[in-house]
Amino acid sequence: MTKLERGGGMRLLNLVSQSVALGVVSLSSAAFAQDGDLESMLALSDAGLVEELDRRYQAGLAMTLDDAVISADDPRYLWALETKVQCGIALGFMESSTRDRTSIGNCDHAFRQMTVVAERPAPAARVIAAPPARRPEACDDDIVGLIFFEFDSAELSADASQSVQSVVSNINECGWNSLTVVGHTDQSGTNQYNQVLSEERAEAVTNALRSRGATLPINTRAEGESNPRVVLPDGTRSPQNRRVEISGR
Repeated sequence: MTKLERGGGMRLLNLVSQSVALGVVSLSSAAFAQDGDLESMLALSDAGLVEELDRRYQAGLAMTLDDAVISADDPRYLWALETKVQCGIALGFMESSTRDRTSIGNCDHAFRQMTVVAERPAPAARVIAAPPARRPEACDDDIVGLIFFEFDSAELSADASQSVQSVVSNINECGWNSLTVVGHTDQSGTNQYNQVLSEERAEAVTNALRSRGATLPINTRAEGESNPRVVLPDGTRSPQNRRVEISGR
């Protein structure tokens, strides 16, 4: 018994029933002739046409049993079902030597759609918001800038200039609304002389802050030798006490 004879007319009836159950709407063969190869298929001999229809039927059947396609939510699975049904219907007609253009066209179209790998849109890039800039801990220090001076001098050294620039650079990042600049001296010299010298040092630092772009209010104060960083006997020279302290609020 040949492949075409197996199942007889029952194959056509069964596949028509499957088509109805799947809710498949068959379109006219003319619609599919635009993107299929219907005329080439119809030009085949009966045996050649049956072989081609059966090849497509078997391909559709195989895909409907492919777990990789079934589990991937792949649209080809639905086209494989359609291919199996429509090519089976066309084969059923061929068992009575009837070339049904509609079912052959549907078979051709469904098969072609089944073999197209759908291009899935690339997943949208996940936009991760940059974490807010972390406020440096130094912003809340009691003293945000410390500048030392040579003995009996109010001139800023190169290192002092770098310290001033660092304070100016941190103004926006730290969100300070004002700066306070306090001048100091060591305990060498008279109180009156050291008071004036501490004022000159505070003024020198304030001018340096302004020249480097600091526009916020700056409170300037001078304390002479009255508030040493390192407590030493009166009259002692001390590099640690010859300083200007900057605080930000």
